[in-house]
Formats: sequence, structure tokens, C-alpha cells
Amino acid sequence: MLSSRYRPWHVPIFLGKYAWLRARKRPVLLNFEVTMRCNARCGFCDYWKTPADTRDTEIAEFAAIAKEFSPMLITFTGGEPTLRRDLEQIVAAVRKSVRYTYVQLITHGGMLSIDRAQSLWDAGVDQFNISLDYLDDRHDNARGIPGLAEKILALVPRMRDVGIGGVRFNTVIKRDNLDQLIPIAERAAELGGGVNFSLYTDFKNGNREHLVEHAQHAQLEQVIRELLAFKQQRRGVITNSDYYLEQIPRYVRGEMTEPCQSGRTTIHIDPQGHVRRCPDFAPDGPWQSYRGYQPIDCNACYYACRGEAQAPLRLMSRIRDVMA
Repeated sequence: MLSSRYRPWHVPIFLGKYAWLRARKRPVLLNFEVTMRCNARCGFCDYWKTPADTRDTEIAEFAAIAKEFSPMLITFTGGEPTLRRDLEQIVAAVRKSVRYTYVQLITHGGMLSIDRAQSLWDAGVDQFNISLDYLDDRHDNARGIPGLAEKILALVPRMRDVGIGGVRFNTVIKRDNLDQLIPIAERAAELGGGVNFSLYTDFKNGNREHLVEHAQHAQLEQVIRELLAFKQQRRGVITNSDYYLEQIPRYVRGEMTEPCQSGRTTIHIDPQGHVRRCPDFAPDGPWQSYRGYQPIDCNACYYACRGEAQAPLRLMSRIRDVMA
């Protein structure tokens, strides 16, 4: 899903850059983890335990890294990236350093006002990815931020009204929100935005409470069929590839055995400028030491970043998604 900054003629440019990066075996997506600090209290993530004084070791010079890799996609993530008061300056510097790149921001939305969203949009963010796992106060309870779901659902249309043309929800598929997936997609469509789904796994901190249970496999498969049907009817709302959604039941059933491609098309740069193949792996050294990653025998997760990395390029399907 392109933001309102782009036009249909940009699509072949981005496709060309994608082919160029893959041919050179360079990352297509660069994830800048600008901080590991977070003011939410999610039970499935321990970033909120990061000491406040780690801000003293967070680098600001991400532009040189972006220029070196020149990826097609750049994501600012964390932790909670909006805790960085200099985030606009970082975004603007990165934006200027790379031609033809699509800039995304992942946030829980708790600190995102209309003014902050506007300043980040003006700095160069193309797309705001706002976490939303439920449409009611279950989301507030899961994130430890009272009133969060209501705030997000009120903020998104205001963002659209002021011309911020790239907003989508990031929704984690969990044991207790299978009934929310279609309603979230429908609400995203109503608000003129999109939604990206990712499967919960306990790799991050060992919390198995949110894993889809064996008794729910049939329900999960039915919901995935409904999401795929919705995607066919409303191209551009659900931004996952068909392949990623199709493979979720297979992963949950324990049938996935192929190596993980993480680190080949996507890499992560932590707040100290170190590189890693996956957000849940330890850093491997300064970003200058990157020489590429080989596939590994790991089935600890099926995040979208892993599943989309190993998805085949179904050209017409993905073009329809983007053009929509």
C-alpha cells in the first residue's frame, strides 16, 4: 500500500530497485531500532524493562547507514520510537540520504498526537503503523495504557483529514483475538487505512499465554480463509502477501521446516548501531561488519518479517496490492 506521496508511475521504479537489491544480495528492508525504551507494559514484550539511562548510548547518525545500504524500505521501530525527541531530525536526515525509499514508523500510538503525526509526516514518514490487537479496552489492558484503543480509533481519521495519507494497523494474531481480525480489517477499510497481520510466538520473552491453542486450529484456518477472501474483495486494505496468510495455519500446526531467510532481505540496526538478522537475536557487531546472512534452521517464530522474506514474488498479486 503506497502512501499519498506516490503515484502509479512510482511502482515500476520501486520494482526495479527491488530487483536491483535482490540481484546484489542486499537487504530490501532496513529496520532502525532507534530505542529499546518503551512506556507500554505489554506482557508479550520486555522492552518496557529497558533502563531509562540507555538513552545515553542511542546513536542519532542513522543517515550514513541508510546511505550505505540504500534500501527500498526503511522502518523506524523500537521499543517505542516516539520516545526519541529527535525522531523528526533522524527521519529527515535518513530521508535525504536515500533515493526511492519508503519510510515507515511502528508505534503503539499512545504518545502520537495529531501535531506529532504531522511533524513526522513532514519529516518524511510515508506510513504510520499503529499497533492494534483489539477494538475495545482489551487492547488497553494488553498494552497497559488506559484509553489507548479509543484514542487510536479517533486519531486515525484526524490524520487522514489533515492529509496524512499512509496509516495502517499492525495486528498480532493471538489466542484471544481471533474474533477481532475481520472486524479490525473492516474498521481499517472504514477509516481509509490498512492492516498488517503478524502471528504471535513466544520467542521474544517466553510468554506462552497468547499462543494459538491446538483446539483453535480449525477456527484459525477459518479466519485465515475469511481474511484471504476479504483481501481479494478489498485489495489494498490487508497489506500482507497472500502467501504469508496462507502459511500461518501450517506454521501453527508445526509443519514448517524450511530454513528461515531472515537477515537476507531484512536486517535490524539496534540503537547502538549494531546489526542483527532478527529483532529477537543478539547483535552481531557494528553495522559496518555486515557481510550478509545465510539461512538458518530456526522455527522459533513466524513474524511477518520472516514470512514475507521467504514469500515467492507473485508479481500480479503484489502489484494489485500496491496499486490498490
